[in-house]
Parts: sequence; C-alpha cells; structure tokens
Amino acid sequence: MEASFGPTFSAVVPGAKTEASGTYKQHRRTPSSSSTLTYSPRDDEDGMLPISTPRRSDSAISVRSLLSESNMSLRSTFSLHEDDDDTEPLVFAEQPSVKLCCQLCCSVFKDPVITTCGHTFCRRCALTSDKCPVDTAKLTVVVNNIAVAEQIGELFIHCKYGWTPKMGGPGNFEVDPMGCPFTIKLTTRKEHEVSCDYRPVRCPNNPSCPPLLTMNLEGHLKECEHIKCPHSKYGCAFIGNQDTYSTHLDLCKFEGLKEFLQQTDDRFHEMQVTLSQKDQDIAFLRSMLGKLSEKLDQLEKNLELKFDVLDENQSKLSEDLMEFRRDASMLNVTYDPQQIFKCKGTFVGHQGPVWCLCVYSTGDLLFSGSSDKTIKVWDTCTTYKCQKTLEGHDGIVLALCIQGNRLYSGSADCTIIVWDVQTLQKVNTIRAHDNPVCTLVSSHSMLFSGSLKAIKVWDIVGTELKLKKELTGLNHWVRALVASQNHLYSGSYQTIKIWDIRSLDCVHVLQTSGGSVYSIAVTNHHIVCGTYENLIHVWDIESKEQVRTLTGHVGTVYALAVISTPDQTKVFSASYDRSLRVWSMDNMICTQTLLRHQGSVTALAVSRGRLFSGAVDSTVKVPSTVYQLTNPLQSIS
Repeated sequence: MEASFGPTFSAVVPGAKTEASGTYKQHRRTPSSSSTLTYSPRDDEDGMLPISTPRRSDSAISVRSLLSESNMSLRSTFSLHEDDDDTEPLVFAEQPSVKLCCQLCCSVFKDPVITTCGHTFCRRCALTSDKCPVDTAKLTVVVNNIAVAEQIGELFIHCKYGWTPKMGGPGNFEVDPMGCPFTIKLTTRKEHEVSCDYRPVRCPNNPSCPPLLTMNLEGHLKECEHIKCPHSKYGCAFIGNQDTYSTHLDLCKFEGLKEFLQQTDDRFHEMQVTLSQKDQDIAFLRSMLGKLSEKLDQLEKNLELKFDVLDENQSKLSEDLMEFRRDASMLNVTYDPQQIFKCKGTFVGHQGPVWCLCVYSTGDLLFSGSSDKTIKVWDTCTTYKCQKTLEGHDGIVLALCIQGNRLYSGSADCTIIVWDVQTLQKVNTIRAHDNPVCTLVSSHSMLFSGSLKAIKVWDIVGTELKLKKELTGLNHWVRALVASQNHLYSGSYQTIKIWDIRSLDCVHVLQTSGGSVYSIAVTNHHIVCGTYENLIHVWDIESKEQVRTLTGHVGTVYALAVISTPDQTKVFSASYDRSLRVWSMDNMICTQTLLRHQGSVTALAVSRGRLFSGAVDSTVKVPSTVYQLTNPLQSIS
C-alpha cells in the first residue's frame, strides 16, 4: 500500500458545486495540528518508495516507432508550464504515482516528452541534460507523451486558497481550515481559482477597507460607508452607504443627464480613438515624407552630376571637332564648333505641362500654352520675365499661331480665341470644332485648324473668322499642320496630305509608318515628319520620294523645328524621351542630343536663329549655340 500524501481525511464527499462533481471534491477536514501537505513527492521524509527504472523493453513505444513518428505534429492536452511551477506551488490531494515522476528532476512531469532512448522526461530536463540516467544514451526529444500528460491532468490538487505555507522549511504546507475546501483537477485549476469564493478581493469603493473574500463582497457592499455616486467623475461629491445612496440618486442633478453624459463619453472616446489613428497616420506620412525627401535630394545630386558630366563632354566634343575640322572638310562634312547648343536659360511659371509655343518676332515676345488653361507672354529681349498671363480658355491650350497683330489659340474646350498682340486683350471667341483644336497654322490671310478627322479653313477678317471650307478625307486626329508659300501639309494616321494653298485641293499623299504623325517640318529640300513610334521620316520635296528614316529617339516625336542658314540646315526634334536632338540635313546625322528637361519635350519654336523648347516639366528652355551665349539672355534662371 502506498504511503499517504498530505493530511488524513475522514471522508470524501461530493461538494456543493454539483455541476462539476467530477472536477471538484469537498472534504470534511479533521487534520491534527501536525498535519502537513508536502509539495515535492520525492522528499526523503514523505516516505515514498524508491522509483524503479523501467527497462527499454518495458517502454510502450519502441525506438523505431518513436523515430517514425518524430515528424508528426503532436501536442499534449496538458502542459505544466515552468512559470506556474515557480510561482504557484501545486499541493496534491493524494500522492502521485512514481510512474508520473521524472527521473531527472524527481518531480511530477512537466510537459512530458519521449526521447530516442524510449524513456519519458520533462521537456526542460530532456533539453538541459546530456545523457539518459538509465542507459547514458544521448537525450533527443522525439514526441510529446500525451498519455502521461493526460494522467497528470486528472490528478486532484488543493485550491491555492485552501492551504498555507507551514513554518519549518520550504515545500511544506498545511490545510487552512478557513480556506477553500475544494480539491480540483489539475487541468481545471485556473478556471476554478478565478471564480473561487475564497479568493481575496478589495472593496471597489474604498481601497482602505479591510481585505475581503469573494463570497463576502456582496454583503460588505450593502454595509459599506464609502459608496460613491456613479457620477463622481463629473463632479458629484456624494459618499455614503447603500440606504443614502438610493436616496441620493433620486436627488442627484447628474442622474437626469446620465444619457447625455454617457453619449458625451462615448463620443469623446470615439474622438480619442480617431485622434490616435490620425496621429499614427501623420507619423507614417512624416516618415514617408522624410524618406521621399532624402530620395529626392539624392536624385537631384545625381542629376546635377550627370549634367556636369554632360556639359564637360560637350565641351570636350567641341574641342575635338575643332581639332578634326580639316579631316571633316575632306569628307565633305562641315562642322562648326560654334553650333554646339547649350541651355541658355529657363522660363518658369506655368502650373502644368507646356503643350505649344509661338514667337512674335517683331516684339520679341514668346507665347506658351499649358495644361493650366493659360497663355503666358514672355519677354525674350530685355526683362526676360513673364509680361502677362492670358486667361480665357476652359481647357488645355493645345495650339498657338500668329498672323499679323493677332494671336490665335486653340484649346481642348473646342474653341479658338483671338487676342490682340499689342494690348494682350481677348477680342473674340469662336466655337470652332466639336472636338479639341489640336493645331493651328496661318497663311495668305487664312487660318487652318486641325481636329478629329477635320481641317477647317477660316478667312481672317479683322477680329472675325469666317468659315471658308472644311477639308475632309482624313482618317484620324490632325495633330500637325504646316503651311508654305504654295502648300498646306497635314498629318494624321500614317498619312501626310499635301493641299494646294489656293484651290484647297489635295494634290499628293505621302504614306508613312510608325503610327500617327505628330509633327511636320518643311525645309528647302525636304519634308520631315515625326511619328508616334519614335521615327522621323524624310522625303525629297520635289520628287516626293522617301530618302531616309532617322532613328535615335525612344519615344513619340512631338515637335519639329527648322533653322536654316546659307551654309546649312538643321532640324530639331523633341520627344517623349525628354531629349532634344539636332540633325544636320546635309548628311542626315544627329550632331547633338540635349537632355535638360525633366519631362517629355512637347513643343518647339524658332525665331531669329533662337530655339525655344517647352516640356511636361512646366518649363520653357532656351537652347543656344556657343556664340549666342554671349547675349544677355544667359541671365535667365
């Protein structure tokens, strides 16, 4: 017969908590004054018999079967955590079987596991010990011992509110006759102790009240003299007992406002939660802004470095061209180092991409149209500043054209506005098309406007525009119009049509490749067009035969411009790839590439040998040759 563990009880009967009779047991205790409850089942004085060590052959699971199950995801239904063992001793109602004790720590198993040698140990013991105490084999955890864990979970222990430490040494305890009379299964210990009637609590009204048991709290609250009004947080100073509390509520001025006060509290709480969320969002945005600022600074530094390298390379190229000038002349190629272009200055002021440019050469005025629905007038001769901002369109300004002292602007709002160049005032507005006006050009007192599958011809009569004719037979948007002395050139999808300027009849059609035609330029000897798919096609103006296709851009060629001198002709091309290329039409080669804009270059204009470029970065830049850099315009920044 096993030795007794803990006090001797005269009887064991089911407790008052009948709903858990299998979990709780109530004892009529008759302990003597010397009765003790011992925590450790392996103390010498508890009278336990030595634990016999089972042989490997006695194990219920062989080593081979354990290894085969080592990959299974098993979890014990009961685990005695180390923290629980350290902070809350377990006092068993009856002596546990020696088979439920670990041979390494001599205590009841805590999270039992089976090792490769076939024995069972606590998980912590197995992980912290090198060798098995039985056969000195190396300890390696294989699987949880679920069966042993469940047996330990079925053991009965005393509620922690039913015993007290005994004087005389650690690990000894005695029954508290005034404490909890229940013994409970180890697996339900936490659940019971949370709801135990013998759990000490404090008076919620006044912390200075003496400690209470949970079972006595309700009675204490009826007699407590420190009951506060539930509206004390709003300023009510009442403190009394249960009788005066009921009377006070009938008279309390805050009681009638309790719904309003509760709603206010709820609203205040919601605002606090919202404010906390906003603070988190602001902190996140600030961190992102800081990162973006750092990245932007780094990009600006890299960009400035690249520009410096580019300028240095261009200067070196100019020197190389001078050195090899003699060799170039032998190849019938004329290079003038003064024709190397550099950025002379930048006009800044638009709040959106610049889509069109036009120059009034008589007064040295530059007009720029933008997505911000305005036209800015720039002085390019004296002040180099914006003289005025013209407003009147309700859409993006897509086209500009000058005839005499009149400026014509076309917009995505389908209108053409007539402006007086001298006064810079609007003098007329015409509803020109049913779709956006994409391009404008004038010749022989006529204005030509291009839109979707349509070109309208207008007679210019003072400030009025009289519709003369509509040119048809176009297959797509007309984005490019150029007028010469005798012909009008229009570009649409893979087609350039040439119209007689007087009869307004189509006299020739040029077929292109590379998608829609976005730009056209005409020199003394060539017709040049830029297309959607990066190409520049060149035709002979007399024979209308295509002579070359120029490549190099990696985006749509939005604009073309021509500067001609008695010695040579240069064509400038502006592209989606943010570059501006300079082409020598004598040998059809690119002589220079300018990369000064931060966005797609969309518009070009030429006046008195000067070139102006507008871009999606909302700026207008002034590329100039080395010779022209001596002019005052270099002060623009």
